[in-house]
Amino acid sequence: MSFKSVNPADGNTIREVDAFTHEQLESTLQSVADATADWKVRAIEERCALMQEAAAVLRKHVDEYAEIIVQEMGKPITEARAEVEKCGLVCDYYAETGPRFLADEIIETDAGRSLVAFQPLGTVLAVMPWNFPFWQVFRFAAPTLVAGNTGLLKHASNVPLCALAIESVFHEAGFPDGVFRTLMIQSSRVADVIADPRVHAVTLTGSEPAGREVAATAGANIKKSLLELGGSDPFIVLEDADLELAVHDGITSRFLNTGQSCIAAKRFILVEAIAEEFLQRFKAAVESLPFGDPMDPDTRVGPLARIDLRDALHHQVIDSIAAGAVPVTGCNPEARDGAWYQPSILDRVAPGMCAWSEELFGPVALVIRARDEADAIRIANITDFGLGGSVWTADSARGERIARQIDCGCAFVNGMVKSDPRLPFGGVKHSGYGRELSQLGIREFVNAKTIWIR
Repeated sequence: MSFKSVNPADGNTIREVDAFTHEQLESTLQSVADATADWKVRAIEERCALMQEAAAVLRKHVDEYAEIIVQEMGKPITEARAEVEKCGLVCDYYAETGPRFLADEIIETDAGRSLVAFQPLGTVLAVMPWNFPFWQVFRFAAPTLVAGNTGLLKHASNVPLCALAIESVFHEAGFPDGVFRTLMIQSSRVADVIADPRVHAVTLTGSEPAGREVAATAGANIKKSLLELGGSDPFIVLEDADLELAVHDGITSRFLNTGQSCIAAKRFILVEAIAEEFLQRFKAAVESLPFGDPMDPDTRVGPLARIDLRDALHHQVIDSIAAGAVPVTGCNPEARDGAWYQPSILDRVAPGMCAWSEELFGPVALVIRARDEADAIRIANITDFGLGGSVWTADSARGERIARQIDCGCAFVNGMVKSDPRLPFGGVKHSGYGRELSQLGIREFVNAKTIWIR
């Protein structure tokens, strides 16, 4: 068994990486277990200094890592470089804030002294996706390792070279052997790793079915889990919105990473008063997007990550059109080798269509018409997902009021939904539970221990 690294721009195999044998998996798990006892008692200042070194390594090799990302999953090179740079940012953030976030909290009680201490749980397994193959890992790894935990990475099977490169970052930065290791294992072997007594918690970013399996296994073994799953983010445009700004940010939000983002603007909910004007402007912007070679710095939309993902997306599109959705532009695979799909818009999306109820993970924008503000809020919340959402209006107070009514983990007013190390990130409903980033993120995998002293 091996993992194939395939370039989605042309379908050519770059390299194959052998899967771990039983003996290799056992050896790796034990090496991490051996490192855990020492790592968790090291001074946090030491852990933070090493995390700053990891940031320096990322910046030193930014072009090399970005090229691996492009070759393995097709991300446009300019975005790939930005992703690696953002990983350096999150490493620096937790290196600087970790000591403050994890400092003892003194609580006044009837004791002579009482406090809450934040202590590491042990080893955390991360099951990570291919769409942001560096960022998703580092937003877990930076806070987890600074907190004194060790890390295991089970990366998506189509990005094995990214997985190996990430492990090399921590090695080059000087982290002790075993503090962070990559597992080259199939998904079918994940449950056994979660159940292993040397693993103490698990975090997953991925699909809803994968989340259900990981959560069930973690629960059966009474281990902490965090899930960041899919999204169907609403992008509500009201009658008083700045349409130029809304179209500009809507294009970025929907087509960043070729539309392969959980927090992309999936559903453009337009009140009738501005629907036609917005759609006219939006169509022109979509049709002018630079679409092609992901190694070209000017490219905005490249190939999807895999052929099967492109085919699944097209099936959702044609099913929705058959049910009454109106194709505005695109809505077809591109006739060339590789996993290409045209930047697309589907209008008049309505209940009963798969585009209404399912997440479309690719460069397809869905337009839904709303009568007014109240109808837009109602439509925004008719979904099993609850990751992000945005509201576009000239009245910021109105926008905040509406943002508070959207069922999601992060709501933005006059700005596209994005992750920021300073702000907690995560969802509700079928988008998962738990929070990454900010102070909440570093405290997800610690023991908040009460200490009471007479």
